[in-house]
Amino acid sequence: MSRIGKELWRQIELGDFDTPNGVWSFAFRVSFRSVIVTSLAGICLLPFLSSLAFQDVAFADLVKLMVAFSWLFAGLLSGGLALVAGTVIRDLLRSRREFERLSRTDSLSGLANRRGFNDAVANVEENASLAIIDIDRFKSINDRFGHQAGDRVIQAISGMLNEVFGEPHLVARLGGEEFGVILQGGTLADRLALVEEARRRIGQERVSLHDTELSVTISAGVAEFRPEQRPEITYAWADKALYLAKEMGRDRVCHEQSLTIVDPVLSEHAPDDARLFAAIGRRG
Repeated sequence: MSRIGKELWRQIELGDFDTPNGVWSFAFRVSFRSVIVTSLAGICLLPFLSSLAFQDVAFADLVKLMVAFSWLFAGLLSGGLALVAGTVIRDLLRSRREFERLSRTDSLSGLANRRGFNDAVANVEENASLAIIDIDRFKSINDRFGHQAGDRVIQAISGMLNEVFGEPHLVARLGGEEFGVILQGGTLADRLALVEEARRRIGQERVSLHDTELSVTISAGVAEFRPEQRPEITYAWADKALYLAKEMGRDRVCHEQSLTIVDPVLSEHAPDDARLFAAIGRRG
C-alpha cells in the first residue's frame, strides 16, 4: 500500500508521457488526487451542510453521498481532462524530440550535421580520436556529372561510413564533401584501423550514376582528444593531418604524429594555439 501511495503522490515528470500507459497512469493519478482532495473538502463541510439543509439525512449517509459525488464528478471529470491533456503533452514531446533530432541531422546524408557534431565534441572524454574525412577531387565530379551526381556520391559514402564505424562512434557531415568522425574506445591502433578500413572500402566500391560507375577515394586526418586541450585544437590538428594526406597524393590516412615528422617546428610549438592555426594551410 505504501508503494501504491508513493506512486500516486510522486511528482509528475515529462518522462511519464513517453507511452500510452504513461498517459493513462497520469490520468489515473490526477483523478485519484482530485477525489481525495474533493472528498476531504466535502467531509470538512458536512457539519455545516447538515445543519443547513440536510437535517433529515443521517450523517453517515451524507458522507457516502459526498464520496460518491467526488468520484462521479471530480474523479471522472478531472481524469478525462487529464487524459486529454496527457495525450496532447505526449504529442508535443514527440514533436519536440523530432524537431531536435532534425535540427542535428543533415538532410542529404542522414548523418549528424555540424551542430550535432559540435555538441558531441564538447562531451568527448579521454581515449577518443577525431577523424576529418574529405572526398578526393569532389569538385571534378560536380563539374563533370552535375550536382545531382555529387549528391549521390555523398549519400553513398555516408552510408559506407555509417556501416564501417557504427556505435559508439559518431559520423557527421560537416558540410560539402567533408565528414567528421568521433571514434571512442579501444586503442589508438584500433581507431586508426577503422579509419583505414573506411578508406579501403570506399576505394573498392563503385558509385552507380545511371549508366556510369564512379570510383571514389577519400583522404583522412586523425588527431587525439586530450583533457588539457581544447576541442578546436584537436580539430585543427586533424585538419592539418588531412591537408598532409592531400599533399602526399590523396587516398590515404595521416595521423597528427606524422606532422611532427614532416614539420618539426609544429612539434616544438604544439601547445601554442596561435602557431598551430597559423601553420594550417588551405587544402585543394
